[in-house]
Amino acid sequence: MGAKEISIGLLGLGTVGMGVVKLLRENAALIEKRLGAKLTLKRIADIDPDRPRPVAVPREILTTDARSVIGDPDISIIVELIGGFEPARTFILEALGKRKAVVTANKALLATYGSEIFRAAVDNRAEIGFEASVGGTIPVIKTLRESLAGNRIHSIFGIMNGTSNFILSKMTDEGLPFEEALKTAQKLGFAEADPTYDIEGIDTAHKLAIALSLSYGKRVRLEEIHREGISRITGQDVEFARELGYKIKLLAIAFERGDRVEARIHPTMIPFDHLLASVNGNFNAFHFIGDASGSVFLYGQGAGMDPTASAVVSDLMDISRDILNGVSGRIPPRTVPEDQIEDMRILPMEDIVTNYFFRFTAVDRPGVLSKISGILGRYDISIAAVIQKGRKLDGVVPVVMTTHMAKEKAVRKALKEIDRLDVVGGDTVVIRIEDERLR
Repeated sequence: MGAKEISIGLLGLGTVGMGVVKLLRENAALIEKRLGAKLTLKRIADIDPDRPRPVAVPREILTTDARSVIGDPDISIIVELIGGFEPARTFILEALGKRKAVVTANKALLATYGSEIFRAAVDNRAEIGFEASVGGTIPVIKTLRESLAGNRIHSIFGIMNGTSNFILSKMTDEGLPFEEALKTAQKLGFAEADPTYDIEGIDTAHKLAIALSLSYGKRVRLEEIHREGISRITGQDVEFARELGYKIKLLAIAFERGDRVEARIHPTMIPFDHLLASVNGNFNAFHFIGDASGSVFLYGQGAGMDPTASAVVSDLMDISRDILNGVSGRIPPRTVPEDQIEDMRILPMEDIVTNYFFRFTAVDRPGVLSKISGILGRYDISIAAVIQKGRKLDGVVPVVMTTHMAKEKAVRKALKEIDRLDVVGGDTVVIRIEDERLR
């Protein structure tokens, strides 16, 4: 009697798709032994099936017709690796409507249309796997849906974008200017020709939205997550951070605040001894704190052909085990039943309280510091440290201040007033600090 077989249809044969083909082929015997069944890639749909690829694929299983793959009655699982919103959204909904399981790495789609897709999966009693959508090979989804399912998640800290982390690491470790670090990332394939999604925190926002939804079992409106990128960070800021004992990282941060959640993405100064400070290059890391689990730290490759393919195949094996056992819907997509999902209440950014780094460009004359500190004092912003560098030929000097805990709303008002002073040139650079010692 032959081994049991589960047939798979793949939509999209780009970098990750080729990684999935490669992994299923090279580890076929291992996968079959662990699963007790063969995973067979029966059909692949791609917009250009004839282009040369580093991974050989039999021409007879390739097609340009995605719907013929979705409609194939022998295929049990559809893997969507097209990316973007359409036609990926339509194809996923059609597959779920036919009660086929779906595996996707499409974080942008899930962050934007997740409620519709998860509802369709539940209504059609179809499985959906999306481990590859957050953190590549790092088991973030499995950790939140299963390992920490009995915990209240108090906080999330994450380096969720390898491109930004690579750029900041180059700026910190080698002293490269931002533009040069970005060009290096592009040359090595870590950044796209248009790097906007990575350097402006959009990719990170998609991942944080999904992680929040799983952590708290709620619908997340992507536009409510405060987001800032790294394009304004300079070598000067990196050096001041080092002098103060900090590294700058693009962090996704969330805290449970009663019936609300604080959720924000921005460049952040963290102490050298912080868990995330040692995460360099294009690596990702996630730090969760649960009420029972305590600190949980996950680290690894967050993108790339092989790491992302590893996460896709993990989902294929999980879903296949359920198929083999006649089980469906064992774990809700967002940790609670979809009919109990409520909207997440996200704390407005102006209400958050944290520590701050300010870099002013000030005229080098007596009384400037007292003017600046006087305005900060009127808004109850307490100064923790001050650094003033030597005189410049053009008559201006950088003045750096760090603060004790302050409210964002007060900081914005104070800086608006300070930036109007005739002794301050340009907009003040603001970087938030996460340092328990200042609290």
